[in-house]
Amino acid sequence: MAVMVEIHFPGTGDDDEWIDDVGDYMIDLEDEFGVEEYEDGERIGDEVVFFLAGARERTLLAAASRVAVRDGVPAGAYAMVTDTTAAEVGMGRRVKLPLR
Repeated sequence: MAVMVEIHFPGTGDDDEWIDDVGDYMIDLEDEFGVEEYEDGERIGDEVVFFLAGARERTLLAAASRVAVRDGVPAGAYAMVTDTTAAEVGMGRRVKLPLR
């Protein structure tokens, strides 16, 4: 079991350009923060969710904050702190992004 952070964004309908951009940006985060994209981002209900693991909680949340303030992403992102054995997405401790 390892700590995982889910980054939740409100869905934006048909405009998926920002989703591809965030997916590409996750590679930069891996190099900068030493985190790993645990799973590819996916649309779950009315949200788009990305998954980070491979580091301490504080590091994962710092990386998630970077994603949340990226140009073009919708406002209202939040993180869920959970672990890699979680049975469902969205179960865990909710953290407002970006961190202050």
